[in-house]
Amino acid sequence: MITTGTAKSWMENFKELILENKDELTTLDQAIGDGDHGINMARGVQEMDKMLQEKTFETPGALLKAAAMVFISKIGGASGPLYGSALMKIAAEAGDKAELTDQDLLACLDAGKKAVQQRGRAETGEKTMYDVWDPVVSTFRGEETIDWEALKTTAQQAVKSTVDMHAKKGRAAYLGARSVGHTDPGAFSSRLFFEALADAAQKEN
Repeated sequence: MITTGTAKSWMENFKELILENKDELTTLDQAIGDGDHGINMARGVQEMDKMLQEKTFETPGALLKAAAMVFISKIGGASGPLYGSALMKIAAEAGDKAELTDQDLLACLDAGKKAVQQRGRAETGEKTMYDVWDPVVSTFRGEETIDWEALKTTAQQAVKSTVDMHAKKGRAAYLGARSVGHTDPGAFSSRLFFEALADAAQKEN
């Protein structure tokens, strides 16, 4: 069950994981992108955390919508619109429910996944963050409950799969075959996003 408290823990966990992995995200992005993914994400999650400490929310959806707005306004590059759009759709699907069942949450994540795909015009196998969102959400669609350890494992394996992919989107696409052999930074931060959720849900339950 995802409560407003769980949603807050999810976003707080995400902040901590991004800050812990800021240098790794930067290194990954320097290899195939603009080199600013770690910096941009760190700035965004810190601004989000500041907002969460100053405001209170009645529902998970309201909290996640507020987080989405911070991401859109404070994270530069493509990451802000992508994460912001995903969270906005997750929040919209959550509606005004005070608590979300695992099935509710999966519907929310599916809406977020579609937002990532549409905003990034991405398909599976193009070496983007969608290569984590798609398997993580699709694997558990239709399940009564979510196996959180399995979800984390799926996310980790999905990140590893991007190493052998030939980038088709974004700055990395300009590298052509030279993009092969590198982990996609957006996929890596997406893994952290789902790990943060899993850790929050496991603590709650």
